[in-house]
Amino acid sequence: MGRKGITVGRRNNGEGSIQKRKDGRWCGRYSVDGKRKYVYGKTRKEVSEKLFKLISESKSSYAFDIDSKILIRDHMNDWLENSVRASVSIRTYERREEVTRLHVIPLLGDMKLKDLTPNHLRRLYREKLDSGLSPRSVNHIHCTLNKALNEAVRWRIIPVNVCGLVNPPRCPDEEMKVLTSKQVGRLLEISKGDRFEALYYLAVTTGMRRGELLALKWEDVNFNRGTVQVKRSLSRIRGGLIFVSPKSAKGRRNIALTTGVIEALRKHRVIQDEERSRENWQENGLVFPTTVGTPLYPHLVVQRSFKKLLRKAGLPLDTRFHDLRHTAATLLLTKGVHPKIVQELLGHSSISITLDTYSHVLPNMQSEAVRAMEDIFKDD
Repeated sequence: MGRKGITVGRRNNGEGSIQKRKDGRWCGRYSVDGKRKYVYGKTRKEVSEKLFKLISESKSSYAFDIDSKILIRDHMNDWLENSVRASVSIRTYERREEVTRLHVIPLLGDMKLKDLTPNHLRRLYREKLDSGLSPRSVNHIHCTLNKALNEAVRWRIIPVNVCGLVNPPRCPDEEMKVLTSKQVGRLLEISKGDRFEALYYLAVTTGMRRGELLALKWEDVNFNRGTVQVKRSLSRIRGGLIFVSPKSAKGRRNIALTTGVIEALRKHRVIQDEERSRENWQENGLVFPTTVGTPLYPHLVVQRSFKKLLRKAGLPLDTRFHDLRHTAATLLLTKGVHPKIVQELLGHSSISITLDTYSHVLPNMQSEAVRAMEDIFKDD
């Protein structure tokens, strides 16, 4: 049976576009055979339900298995095993499996996939928020369901992905705590003598991620050239810790080191040689392992060292370790370093990520550009 040309704005398959009008009413839009269709209502919920019904009806002539008795639990588990497991990292798979097992299946699992409506999702999200789950966690539920239902649409099990008709909770942007150069100097001064002194030097001068720092091996450090290679990251999963490859080709990178970092690393290696002489030492070649040479759980660095240093240095206690990465990038950009260089340093897959993340720095850079342009034409 031929398939009609249905489009739905910029959303996924089977989804409509909903907006609020200036007169206070809500308007829903979708397309059938290239022709736009509109529905109206007093509330978003009303329009969402109308869209759901109309899109479903418009697709009723397709070769969908509309009488399918497939349960949501069966589809989710099938999607996890046959689509997700082989296409994402172990950590991502575990996150989606956990969301499915703990939040989706207990409330929706026994329902037929074809019977799922926007109202079921609204109730699910509201119940999770009322139980104390954060908006960000509820968004993870929404994203997981959205991906799974998109698969169901592609597999022609259902005609509509109802996630496109429901707004998940809005997540507040995580505010980055960028340290000033003076604060960085204070942190590095206080860290002298700390077992992770070299780690903090690396973090604030290279912008490496915590997992990348803890996965660093001595074979990755070239003292003669003054460089370090990022080849892997340490990640926590249910079974413990694993080393994973960078997410993108840009993540695998060479980073030039300052003389201060090189000196800190040399001193750190001398201290580690003393630890290595102990009987219980387990050699893994790691630069920043535990005191017995094994991989270090990332959260322990924060609990046992970082927070104590912040307190001792008189710095904001809500500063996250990841903010050291933001600090490195921001300080470089404010000093006029080209964003492309910062992108390569951080290992972002594209420069747009760098520019979007550090857009707060751009106004200052634009001011510098204006002054530079004025200097160019000053003598004309």
